Amino acid sequence: MNDTARDTDRDDEHRAHTSRQARLSPIWIVPIVALLIGAWLVYDNYASRGPLITLTMDSADGIEAGSTLIKTRNVEIGQVESVSLSDDQSRVIIKARMKSQAEPMLVEDSSFWVVKPRIGREGISGLNTVLSGAYLQLEPGQSDKEARTFEVSDQPPVAPPGAEGIRINLTSQVGNALSVGDPITFQGFPVGRVEKADFDVDTQQMHHRIFIESPYNQLITHNTRFWSTSGIDFSLNSQGINLQVESVEALLGGGVTFGVPEDLPPGQPVSPDTTFTLHPDEQSAREGTFDEYLEYVLLVENTVRGLSKGAPVEFRGVRLGTVASVPWNFTAPQPDDRDRLAIPVLIRIEPQRLGVDKLDLDDWRERFDRLFGLGLRASLKSGSLLTGALFVDLTFDDQRAGEHKAETFAGRTVFPTTSTGLAQIQSQVTALLDKLNALEVAPILTGLEDNLTTSKAMLEEVRKLTASMQSLLDDPGTRELPGSLNATLKELQGTLEGLSADSPAYRELTDTLDQVERLMRDLQPAARKISEDPRALLFDSIDAEDPTPRAPDTRSQP
Repeated sequence: MNDTARDTDRDDEHRAHTSRQARLSPIWIVPIVALLIGAWLVYDNYASRGPLITLTMDSADGIEAGSTLIKTRNVEIGQVESVSLSDDQSRVIIKARMKSQAEPMLVEDSSFWVVKPRIGREGISGLNTVLSGAYLQLEPGQSDKEARTFEVSDQPPVAPPGAEGIRINLTSQVGNALSVGDPITFQGFPVGRVEKADFDVDTQQMHHRIFIESPYNQLITHNTRFWSTSGIDFSLNSQGINLQVESVEALLGGGVTFGVPEDLPPGQPVSPDTTFTLHPDEQSAREGTFDEYLEYVLLVENTVRGLSKGAPVEFRGVRLGTVASVPWNFTAPQPDDRDRLAIPVLIRIEPQRLGVDKLDLDDWRERFDRLFGLGLRASLKSGSLLTGALFVDLTFDDQRAGEHKAETFAGRTVFPTTSTGLAQIQSQVTALLDKLNALEVAPILTGLEDNLTTSKAMLEEVRKLTASMQSLLDDPGTRELPGSLNATLKELQGTLEGLSADSPAYRELTDTLDQVERLMRDLQPAARKISEDPRALLFDSIDAEDPTPRAPDTRSQP
């Protein structure tokens, strides 16, 4: 009984032990919890990670997979996962994982650029990346359309996509190419920047995209002209020396400026993405204003050295046009009545320079045809003695009035010309030389030789006379003459002082003169008698008898 009870107790204890082993052991709670936490972290990481984006750029300089960050406002919002080449090996493909909070920023007008140490016009930037390495900067856009592929720029954008202002396009030749970040100025004040610069191989032109800040975007109208600024603009032309100095920033790196020509109204504002032409300088920009003109050809029979494209065409000092080409279509056949080969020069008559609002080119063409018959002619004249540049001068030649005959050259009307001032001077000099050659020089030279011999003899006589005068002046007696003359003058002065009205000598002289005067009055009758009858000097009267001679008185003898 006792054994049976013990066996029963042993079986109950075994069943209780087996029952406890069948239950979950507490040691499994820790790995289960860890597994659940890991699964939660995996799910949370998968659920919280942002989209994967693709970035393309020309070079992966400074970009490393797994370490290069993507930031905005200096806050990390993504990281580069991989860097590889494109299929054609012309671009770099970057895969970057963005955080979920950055997903609203990934729109089509968002911009990325590389932040690294950079020296520019604004100074030195990106020095904090010297130790930490380069990173990618994201500038959120304003579009509502999502995007997952972006282009990475080497330069930061000039203005954010939402900035107030206007973006327009400029086209120019290669020589006027600009760089990204070059300033846009108005009267020397910066108002914008160049955002983009591309070269079109087909048209061989540069295309620039510029941004003008608000409120300066109101200055851009349909009549606005753009031109390059090189800091210092120095030119020599027929109008003299022109020197213009821009701002220090333009002096260091160039730039673009704009304005409305004085001859045009301000115009209406333009819409975004309007295309303008970028002129090489201010003069070219202003010349581009006159887009309606008449073209004529000058057939110049003299030299055109010094005449260049852009030279003015003037009428009595008033500019009417511009030289378009020198020479122009030189190989075209010339009119049959031309005896000598002429240099064709294409000019443009621009009536808009005179402030004409409503322009009728046909009326102006008829007006010039009438003026040709009245003697209107073109000639080349020197505009500057310093540069030797020429310009076209229009004037009336009365001697050529009524002699005009219409001509054409390569489809253009020929503008009649006259001899230039230099040609006239040359012809006058030639005529003078011909006259000099016709002169008989030998007789003239013989006469000149005789005159020179006579002149030489005369000069010798003058030399001798001068020597005699010098010897006379050197004589001691001549030198004492001024002293003797002074003494004589002093004696005369003393004598004259003795003949004063109060002196006795003066009174005696006066009495003597009175006596002489009375004597002269007494002698006047006798003098008159003698004048009338000279014999009265010897005889008493004409009627008296002749005197009887007498013998000498004897009493007078001894």
